[in-house]
Amino acid sequence: MKEIENYHQLLGLEWGATIEEINQAYRDLVFIWHPDRLPRDNTRLLDKATAKIQQINQARQGLLCWQGKRESASQQKPENNNKQEQPSDRVNWVGLNLRKRDLSGYNLSLANLSYADLRDSFLPKANLKRANLAGANLNGANLLQANLEEANLEKANLISADLSGANLRGANLQNTQIISGKRLMVKLTGALLDGAILPQEIRHFQKAKP
Repeated sequence: MKEIENYHQLLGLEWGATIEEINQAYRDLVFIWHPDRLPRDNTRLLDKATAKIQQINQARQGLLCWQGKRESASQQKPENNNKQEQPSDRVNWVGLNLRKRDLSGYNLSLANLSYADLRDSFLPKANLKRANLAGANLNGANLLQANLEEANLEKANLISADLSGANLRGANLQNTQIISGKRLMVKLTGALLDGAILPQEIRHFQKAKP
């Protein structure tokens, strides 16, 4: 928890800041410390600015993950399905480095995770209904029994991902990376694929089954 306090202080935020406040503080500080605003011949300031940007990025990512987990926990007993999806509607993690993060059971329905780095992330039973995962790197991700109904996975990297038992009804899997050599490199055992837009490789392997 001390680390979370430090992240708040680094970004100049009050405890429990919203995702919108976190992103705004991040943008303000990046504008101030961006190396392009400094004289190119002042290596001392450039090095200091580069280090500061790295700290700001780390603080933002840490707080976004922490805040997302808090919102997910607060929705564990929703009164109805609509309320379950409302909080994650604000989650915008486009291009974030979420590698090896434990997001199991998170409510990320409607979230924007396009081009996020989710390599080796842990997402079993996560709610990703209608989430945007276009171009995301899910190499080695654990999505066991995750809800990906109507999710957009177009051009996502699913090599070595485990989607066993996942709900992929109505999901868009066009142009996903799932083949290495001539081998299908994604686990879909027991996955629900009704109405999903499948890449040709999956359709080929389905037809090839005895």
